[in-house]
Amino acid sequence: MAEDFKTVAKFSDAMSAHITAGMLNDNGIPAAVFGENSSYVSLNYVDPVEVKVNAADYDEAMALLAQDNKAE
Repeated sequence: MAEDFKTVAKFSDAMSAHITAGMLNDNGIPAAVFGENSSYVSLNYVDPVEVKVNAADYDEAMALLAQDNKAE
């Protein structure tokens, strides 16, 4: 059975998405980056790059991201 994924963050650049996914992974929450190759720069259209986690980890991931944002 496939896991349901939920988006926890969206970015305009892949590097920020990978940093966020890495931080989540380092804290025990499996996270992945989606959409980093779907931008059409020549058309001035850039899809957001999304960080997604398993639906079961969504609340914990959001709490961790909120905590990280307060630290900045």
